[in-house]
Amino acid sequence: MSERPHELLLQITAGNGPVECAWAVMRTMKKLLKEAEQNGLRVRLIEIERGPEKETANSVLVSVSGSKGVAIFANGWRGTVLWTGQSPWRPDHKRKNWFVGIDVLDLADESRFDSKELRWETMRASGPGGQHVNRTESAIRVTHVASGIQAVASEERSQHSNRKLALARLSKKLCDFKARQDDAVRAQRWRTQRQVERGNPVRTWRFEDADE
Repeated sequence: MSERPHELLLQITAGNGPVECAWAVMRTMKKLLKEAEQNGLRVRLIEIERGPEKETANSVLVSVSGSKGVAIFANGWRGTVLWTGQSPWRPDHKRKNWFVGIDVLDLADESRFDSKELRWETMRASGPGGQHVNRTESAIRVTHVASGIQAVASEERSQHSNRKLALARLSKKLCDFKARQDDAVRAQRWRTQRQVERGNPVRTWRFEDADE
């Protein structure tokens, strides 16, 4: 019995970096696509957000799928990629290190959510200048009702594919949101530990009472 195909999304981003980082995004994408194909995986470019200069991109979203090895491949790219070299636009610039980030998005199973947790909306996808890409409402917006967090997908031709992509983006946003909440809780605990109020104790013991 053959293993069920698995698909993951890899997002390559320049973050808030300068144009050189956007330049590195494009080169990282090419290397990633080549390595995926060498590993027998199927790759598909879903979205590219063009950068400020030719052959640059602020971010790229790539689909990688296959019957096996997808997760190992994706996790091997997850994290920060460093490119070292002279800037094509600022040859006299002292900086030689340019960083891009790669994150992995899983195409989350819709069944993990209760139907009441999510609100789905269809929209007509539009291109530059508001021009309609197609005549059908294939774009999707999904909202996590409790938090109000939203995600949109319009790159795919079918509503079904955009639904999967929107859910993947929402799942990532929810994970990031939870991580920020956890960080805030840890920070609050640290502050509480550092700022023990003196006076007005709710309970009082003596060391002699420790074993009682």
